[in-house]
Amino acid sequence: MKTTYIALGTNLGDRLANLRSAIESFAPELRVTRESTIYETPPWGFTDQPAFLNMVIEAETNLDPRALLVYLKKKEDELGRVKNFRNGPRLIDLDILFYDDLIMNEENLIIPHPRLHQRAFVLMPLADIAPELEHPLIEKTIIELLQDVDTSEITPFSV
Repeated sequence: MKTTYIALGTNLGDRLANLRSAIESFAPELRVTRESTIYETPPWGFTDQPAFLNMVIEAETNLDPRALLVYLKKKEDELGRVKNFRNGPRLIDLDILFYDDLIMNEENLIIPHPRLHQRAFVLMPLADIAPELEHPLIEKTIIELLQDVDTSEITPFSV
């Protein structure tokens, strides 16, 4: 089994239900071992849209990275995601952050996620469950990377 970290984000519809439905849909290909706190975060990139809920899960899988990507994109479709423009509103977004200590750079799949170190909405929940995880390219831990981003507008979500 390989360990992977997956970022989940949503800003349309019942955001909390969207996250829960995604996690519940992962079995049997992904076995979730840890879940971060859920955070409410301002939109990033395209800012004229509702706030997001973001979280990260740690999971075990037997899928190779390419198969995992296909599986996650299929889950997005099944959960109702409609493709629009980059950084636009979405019902659910599932991104591979890490896959063991793999470094991979292919046309449709880059691991570690190429922008995770710039995104507080990813680093904050990732630090909840893997603060000492080291980014294999940057050679800093998640908690160290978190110190380099602005987290002032990110708050734990409460129902």
